[in-house]
Amino acid sequence: IAFLYRMTGTLNMAHISLRVAEVGQGTLMTAVAFLFLVVFSLKAGLFLFHWLPGSYSAPPTAIAALFAALLTKVGIYSIMRTFSLIFYHDLGVTHLTIGILAALTMVLGALGAVAFNDIKKILTYNVVVSVGLILAGFASFTEAGMRGSVYYLVHDMVVKALIFLLGGTIIHLTGTSKLKEVSGLIRLHPRLGWMFFIGALSLAGIPPLSGFIGKIFITEGTFLSQYYWLGGIGLLTSLMVLYSIMKIFMNVFWGYTNITEETEKGTTKGLLLPIGLLTVLTIALGLGAELISDIVNLAVAGLMDPQLYIDAVLGENFQ
Repeated sequence: IAFLYRMTGTLNMAHISLRVAEVGQGTLMTAVAFLFLVVFSLKAGLFLFHWLPGSYSAPPTAIAALFAALLTKVGIYSIMRTFSLIFYHDLGVTHLTIGILAALTMVLGALGAVAFNDIKKILTYNVVVSVGLILAGFASFTEAGMRGSVYYLVHDMVVKALIFLLGGTIIHLTGTSKLKEVSGLIRLHPRLGWMFFIGALSLAGIPPLSGFIGKIFITEGTFLSQYYWLGGIGLLTSLMVLYSIMKIFMNVFWGYTNITEETEKGTTKGLLLPIGLLTVLTIALGLGAELISDIVNLAVAGLMDPQLYIDAVLGENFQ
């Protein structure tokens, strides 16, 4: 911030955008941009800043669900706002770097989700994948990619809260997060099982659920910007996400029932209501996507055209 203030003479983001547009994004300004990228990547949990898997699997379920739904979004929004309003003049450097980091984040997150046989670890690594996917759409800096990122961000807040609450309920009932120690739970808790199935499909982006729409636009955006490799990685890691999350479903809910109502460690009383509401919401976001399209398009317009933000903050007649 001190470097940026020294170079522009202001801390107002709209005013900074005007100053950078006037003087151009030279080498020093690009270096400042990378410093901001490092800081915000740390907050978002991008590649090289892999604090997510250890920290998200430790807190209680309710806290972990809140973190998974909201915490990384602060860093993601910071990157999207800063690199669409201020540092957007050298896309071949800044946004390509974001795309590379997003790709590495998706790959490493997907590998972690596939490798582990622990519910908390699998769900946590899926948070990492979603961070990379959202920023992949932003890195394309196309209208389609931006639309996908904004929509997927909204979807991800809902589905991550849902899937973490589902995972926490499973652990609450069985007393373990190890996949090999639980099976056949759907016979005792069919509603829980089928809500997990819906959440899993939404997380993986299976139509007509909400994850599908965001991924389609993100993939389109990466292809339009000729980042074919980035779109391909997004599709590949989506398959890995589907495998990892269905691994939980098949191991925990299918097969021989090795637990009884008497040996359960807890109860679903009071837990299914918020899970049910989030399940309905993720279905509604998929089937009723058109209802929020105007809001999404408004957000995309603000990201694609910095002048809209500048006019809103400084006024149209500001010189």
